[in-house]
Amino acid sequence: MAPVNFTEATTEQRISRELFCSAEFTAEVHDELIFLSALNVLLSITAFLGNILILAALRKETSLHPPSKLLYRNLALTDLCVAITAEPLTVTYWMSVVNQRWDLCHFANVAIFVTAATLCSASLFTVTAISMDRLLALLLGLKYRQVVTLKKTSITVIVLWILSIVATASYFWKPFIYTWLFEAGVFLPCVVVSCLSHTKIFLTLRQKEKHVREQQGQEIPEGIARYRKAVSSSLWLLVALVVCYLPYGITAPLTPYKGMSLSVYLARAFTFTFVFLNSSLNPVLYCWKIQEVRQAVKDIARQLLFSTSYTVQ
Repeated sequence: MAPVNFTEATTEQRISRELFCSAEFTAEVHDELIFLSALNVLLSITAFLGNILILAALRKETSLHPPSKLLYRNLALTDLCVAITAEPLTVTYWMSVVNQRWDLCHFANVAIFVTAATLCSASLFTVTAISMDRLLALLLGLKYRQVVTLKKTSITVIVLWILSIVATASYFWKPFIYTWLFEAGVFLPCVVVSCLSHTKIFLTLRQKEKHVREQQGQEIPEGIARYRKAVSSSLWLLVALVVCYLPYGITAPLTPYKGMSLSVYLARAFTFTFVFLNSSLNPVLYCWKIQEVRQAVKDIARQLLFSTSYTVQ
């Protein structure tokens, strides 16, 4: 095995830091960075409140299968961490550029990467796990609850976080290698596996529904209809993630660390904000597509309103 060239890696990281924390390079984009900072403060608040509410609803809800609920809770927890770490750090970075606080800029630039890369990888892995969980529920049938247990799912979640941390750590070896590792080793495989899982689900469901209509001459059983709704929720989570992540996934590999244009810099900033938007959208999708969560959220909202009105009186 060839030895790692730490000197080269350190040089690449230094170039990256000097470029993103450069008075000359960022002097013309202060207005745009202020706008993005205000937008991300709003997104951070909505993601925080939304995911706190979802976590409370999932804790209260008992009808969901525990392993499936654990995966949804892990995704909501990841989005909550984005709201309280990655987004505030990003705002700190942009405002440090505007105010020319270069010592703070260098720290925030690295901290953003570590938190955002780890959390985004964890989100991708979790959405993929949710898709595969739905596929296993269909293929295993009655054996599903015996095979997919809470213990096994907990181990899976831990492994997903370890993989996310390891992938992020590759940045400190060579930043440019990490970019391609994330694209080819995390983003694309997760999206492909999730898409294949949903394709297999819908093809199998269509065959089952056709068989029920032709052979048994009856309406679609309630269990299949309920399962289709569960699959619909995981599919919408996947669609939202791809729509929010893909713009940044396109711009990141095309970004050179030497001679970056100002338009590319702004494209990275705006698409990075789009990534954070996903953490605010997911709670809305939970309430829209998962009936049990929607009802639990309504119950919590009623309790909060009742307690508030009682306190005022």
